[in-house]
Amino acid sequence: MGSLLSACRINVEKKKVEEERHLRANDREYNLSFMYANNAIKTSKYNVFTFLPLNLFEQFQRLANAYFVFLLILQLIPQISSLSWFTTVVPLLLVLSITLAKDLSDDITRHKNDKHVNNRKVEVLINGELKSEKWMNVQVGDIVKLENNEFVTADLLLLSSSEPLNLIYIETAELDGTLIKYTISILYISGEVRCEPPNNRLDKFTGTLTVRGETFALDNERILLRGCTLRNTEWCFGLVVFGGPDTKLMQNSGKSIFKRTSIDHLMNFLVMFIFGFLAFLCTILSIGNGIWEYKEGNSFITFLPRADGANASLSAFLTFWSYVIILNTVVPISLYVSVEILRLGNSYFIDWDCKMYHVKSNTPAQARTTTLNEELGQIKYIFSDKTGTLTQNIMTFNRCSINGKSYGKSSKKKIDFSWNSLADPKFCFHDHKLVEAVKSGSPEVRAFFRLLALCHTVMAEEKTEGELFYQAQSPDEGALVTAARNFGFVFRSRTPETISLVEMGVPTTYELLAVLDFNNVRKRMSVIVRNPEGKLTLYCKGADTIIFERLHPLSSKLMEVTTEHLNEYAGEGLRTLALAYKDLDEDKFEEWKERHHEASTSLEDREAKLDAIYEEIEKDLLLLGASAVEDKLQDGVPQTIEQLAKADIKIWVLTGDKQETAENIGYSCNMLREEMKEIFIVASNTAEEVREELVKKMSPESGDEPPIEKSRFLGKKSQVVEDEKVNGEYGLVINGHSLAFALQKDMQLELLRTACMCQAVICCRVTPLQKAQVVELVKKHKKAVTLAIGDGANDVSMIKTAHIGVGISGQEGMQAVLSSDFSFAQFRYLQRLLLVHGRWSYLRMCKFLRYFFYKNFTFTFVHFWYAFFCGFSAQTVYDEWFITLYNLIYAALPVIGLSLFDQDVNDRWSFQYPQLYAPGQLNQYFSKMAFARILLHSCYSSLILFFVPWAAMCDTVRDDGKDIADYQSFALLAQTCLLIVVSVQLGLDTYYWTAVSQFFLWGSLSVYFAVTFTMYSNGMYLIFTSSFPFIGTARNSLNQPNIWLTIFLTTILCILPVVAKRFLFIQLKPTINDKVRHKARQAKAVPPPAPRKVPRRRISTRRSGYAFSHARGYGDLVTSGPLNHREWFLNVVLTTPTVCTQKHLTINHPYGSHV
Repeated sequence: MGSLLSACRINVEKKKVEEERHLRANDREYNLSFMYANNAIKTSKYNVFTFLPLNLFEQFQRLANAYFVFLLILQLIPQISSLSWFTTVVPLLLVLSITLAKDLSDDITRHKNDKHVNNRKVEVLINGELKSEKWMNVQVGDIVKLENNEFVTADLLLLSSSEPLNLIYIETAELDGTLIKYTISILYISGEVRCEPPNNRLDKFTGTLTVRGETFALDNERILLRGCTLRNTEWCFGLVVFGGPDTKLMQNSGKSIFKRTSIDHLMNFLVMFIFGFLAFLCTILSIGNGIWEYKEGNSFITFLPRADGANASLSAFLTFWSYVIILNTVVPISLYVSVEILRLGNSYFIDWDCKMYHVKSNTPAQARTTTLNEELGQIKYIFSDKTGTLTQNIMTFNRCSINGKSYGKSSKKKIDFSWNSLADPKFCFHDHKLVEAVKSGSPEVRAFFRLLALCHTVMAEEKTEGELFYQAQSPDEGALVTAARNFGFVFRSRTPETISLVEMGVPTTYELLAVLDFNNVRKRMSVIVRNPEGKLTLYCKGADTIIFERLHPLSSKLMEVTTEHLNEYAGEGLRTLALAYKDLDEDKFEEWKERHHEASTSLEDREAKLDAIYEEIEKDLLLLGASAVEDKLQDGVPQTIEQLAKADIKIWVLTGDKQETAENIGYSCNMLREEMKEIFIVASNTAEEVREELVKKMSPESGDEPPIEKSRFLGKKSQVVEDEKVNGEYGLVINGHSLAFALQKDMQLELLRTACMCQAVICCRVTPLQKAQVVELVKKHKKAVTLAIGDGANDVSMIKTAHIGVGISGQEGMQAVLSSDFSFAQFRYLQRLLLVHGRWSYLRMCKFLRYFFYKNFTFTFVHFWYAFFCGFSAQTVYDEWFITLYNLIYAALPVIGLSLFDQDVNDRWSFQYPQLYAPGQLNQYFSKMAFARILLHSCYSSLILFFVPWAAMCDTVRDDGKDIADYQSFALLAQTCLLIVVSVQLGLDTYYWTAVSQFFLWGSLSVYFAVTFTMYSNGMYLIFTSSFPFIGTARNSLNQPNIWLTIFLTTILCILPVVAKRFLFIQLKPTINDKVRHKARQAKAVPPPAPRKVPRRRISTRRSGYAFSHARGYGDLVTSGPLNHREWFLNVVLTTPTVCTQKHLTINHPYGSHV
């Protein structure tokens, strides 16, 4: 039994909670004793043993499926059943089989992906030799060797690398959306590690390393996480700390969630109501049967003898269950078959959409989940990642201001940099005046580019002569150094003591004396260098407001001119930076250097003392100018966000990036605008401060507490924060530290209230788990459908949490795509996915459900009325074959044609009027109220369909005088009227006729008459006498004019109220759909595609600055002489643990504006 449970992956005993991890390097036997998880991962939902039971369990969560199993059991009881058992079992098996096959296919794909990852190879140090092992076989404590461009196998403690300065280049895009980070490795081959248990904190790690009896502290700066990629480093060694499901990446991934649409939830509720309604109808009919048996039953004993012991009460009881079977069509099993076909068809339309195909990357759109299409038409909140989702993460040097002159106005002719043999051929600039100023020897212009070439922390790589590759911690810093390179000031190489340049073709080496490091308070960086002539100079760049405060009075006029240029650049959405310099006196510098050394070696308040020392020398600066870099958005991002905003969809950006970067992107893509009434910044360090900053008065009607609607359903309590009216437009920016407080239980509703009242929300420096928590907060406390979109592994958790998850196939791997419900290559395709495919899918699904319930309730209610004329005997009003084929053939294909191809307006009109999307958000097309109207409509139609044919047939004779008023003729007339009425109703509901729709509708009617005449023929009666008793009924009835007149009158009476109501509503209270459809009919041609808008110039005093680093910079790294000697690491790890620090250097540039 235990082995069976184990095979089924069911834990017999509760796993002991791990409190501390203890491991030894390269000692498998010792580490295996702790039974840590190996490095294999599992994202699939099922295995061989669990697939069938778990999948069936999920399917039977649909109450209708469970209901039909119960119905099948009833049909096997002879005293109750009035229909054959196969009328239920065949459709039920069909539904279950289709869903099983689809889910099996999806999970096989997940198993293949898992197998692909688990079978990757890596070199592991075993018994002193490097051996190739599969990832899944790597154990905690193993020492692994990674090579260039390889994925990091597990969470590793870095040991050593191939780089001369022991720098390791890491691409962390899978974790925090950034690109390149640097780390310093530490070298040791043995030791014991004690550390925290597995958790999902990407920004925290606590542990100790014991080597040769000495203990050293370990923190997050020394850990390399799974999901990173080794770049531009030939090899490195690492010690496995966490493997497989214990890695921080997998801990942040979240569990696979069985997603169901809001319509699925509504259908479950309606099915429960229908069960009650069915029981109510059956109770009425069973009571009627009891009364009839009591009063009239004795008169029919001669013809209908009763069984021994039978009486009116027993007859009523059996009749109740008989009518449960007869009236089961109120919840037809074919509903779920049709829904699956409809969803699959609309998924293929997404896959086949050429307008969502990205030619450059050869990436089509893909509907990875086929059960959520209609939910795309109801999105209210979009949660988006930034890096790689909104942006391309490509920076370009566009403009600059030097000594009061602005450069960079675009001209058609591109600058030819062929005069510079070391220029980057990919660099583009169009202002020829700047290159002329450089060549003419302008001292200010040359000093400007000299500063850009010296004041940075970029690493240069030159594998072949003249081919330089820059490894920058951020794309914007790389763009500035590349600009200096192309204009003749080429950064060639660096050591901890020197920086080598090529200035206008002349090799020049500067002595690097000090790096004045950046942090979030300083918002600037400086270097002090000595040129070959021995002159000391301090070069500084940073946020313009910070630099301007430290300028010499001589620069006041230049500052005014530069400020105008900065305003101009900010209006264009560029990221700006001010540049200044200062010549230093040798004696004063030596004095300052001594004080700097004292501060840098202080054991108390080291950072504060260093900042004070920096302030002493960074004053009386002379302004050189300013630079402006464009952070390129993906194509069409501003237009997409504008379109979605017009559709009343709110977009929240959740990014692991810095606050300034996130704000800049917010302005660039028109989420944040200068005309907004106020933009709230929440960046506090305590819970009380966060609470105070969250309480905002955006409306005079707002109360002190959030307006909450409380409800209880099936024992579950829910609190929904209601929408409030807001005066003006607001924005909210909140950082991850403040968000951690705001997400606490006693504050989260206030956060939600404030955020939902804002037009734009940006959450920065958030972890993957916080992203998921924000999405869950909105899901739980807002009556809204959410969508999360991202492209990296750091987005997987929120993608799985949201109602809809969208993955972008970008430069950050495939984890987001593999976890998503829909995927494509560019953010701009999101508007087509929602405004076209989503809206159409929702419209089609709602039409389908309205029509399906209408035709089946109408079908069933005719049985109800007939019961009053057949002694409540559970006799069917229709032929049994008509009952069997009605939902499977006669009325199935036309509604599928409607649901697959119908559209109110085409895609061009959908883009021109994004407001067409709003009805889906408000559930206007299908809701409980809409269902009630369908019920009333069906009741009216069934009354007409029963009583008009009944009155027309009563005491009626044929043309030859023979009687026609028999049960079989009445059944034929009633079912023919029903089928024609529902077909005409479908025609009225169809907006967009296609050849397929026409074929399905007319073909179904033709099949009905062909099947009817065949089944009612003499031949079928002679072959299967008991199965086809309606011999000759069709030819004897349908050749009479009065029968066709009855069909015509019945159809008119059923359709007339529908036509009248629609006419009056279109004239008196037209919807947005009615208005747009009217415009579309009047227009001679479809509207042209929307012109590509030029971004509006933004006049602002706000600087769109570079992002600050989340952690302290690494000036000490590039000036550390001992880094040249790898042997030093072995000594330092054994003797001076305080120096041995692995720095994780974040991608975004450390300089930014003072907002």
